[in-house]
Amino acid sequence: MNPDDSKEVGKGKLYIVATPIGNLGDMTLRALETLREADLIAAEDTRRTRKLLSYFEIHKPTISYHEHNAIARGADLLEKIFSGKTVALVTDAGTPCISDPGRLLVEAALERGIEPVTIPGPTALIAALVVSGLPAQPFVFLGFPPAKGAERRRFFQKYAGIEMTLIVYEAPKRLLRTLKDIEEHWGDRKTAVARELTKVHEEIFRGRVSEALSHFEGEVRGEVALVVEGAAPGGDRQPGLWPTDSESSGIGPGATKPEPWQEELDRLLAGGLTSKEAVQAIVRRFGLPRRIVYQAALKIKNQNPGGGG
Repeated sequence: MNPDDSKEVGKGKLYIVATPIGNLGDMTLRALETLREADLIAAEDTRRTRKLLSYFEIHKPTISYHEHNAIARGADLLEKIFSGKTVALVTDAGTPCISDPGRLLVEAALERGIEPVTIPGPTALIAALVVSGLPAQPFVFLGFPPAKGAERRRFFQKYAGIEMTLIVYEAPKRLLRTLKDIEEHWGDRKTAVARELTKVHEEIFRGRVSEALSHFEGEVRGEVALVVEGAAPGGDRQPGLWPTDSESSGIGPGATKPEPWQEELDRLLAGGLTSKEAVQAIVRRFGLPRRIVYQAALKIKNQNPGGGG
């Protein structure tokens, strides 16, 4: 493949080039050839990209393209393409446009009649999905959750009812917090936590969210991709919504007919289990958010003071 073969008169090309997410052996021959032929390489982090280029003995000029300069730098890159230059866009690791501002450049290019060319390669979300042991289709990629505040809470509430496999990226320092939020809002579902994919210390943990919380109690290193089981079929319940307090306990003016998990919870508490034990059993069996089950257990306990503690 020679980039010059596809040039129009007075117009260069934009290549979207995937690079390894860890193991440099995953670099494709086509990606190497494209980078060697490019006039300019636009990189999210030029320092990291220069190390990659140096390893493969590629000596081409690089220019930064990241979230803080995407608008101005994107316009500059498009002008270079219109002048006949070939630009290769890369990200820190993996495929551009998935969790970086590359999408903005692609959109702007299309608006100006420039057809981007993809050079496929490694992608962390697909690598994590195929080894997770969870259904690979359909799935939803949610990117990075918001770091804090109401926006973060709405994020987990919004996607709680989706019945497809869910994939989330997370920084190592926020992994435990995200696992706790998943357990609270989505329930104790099956999950696969993929850490340091393709690198020397690659780790794939598979189990329930509660088990992952115990496993990753210490310091966590390396970027993480979480693959989470989708919600159980919820009938006509709207995605992301759970019963109100009165509905969840099966009592009160807004109560509806108890669901199977509520009846089972009542039986477990009547059988002598403590609230903690009963809640844990229901969360594990039905994949419900712990908060909802705990609220229901409290109401049952308040109605029957002599029941389990």
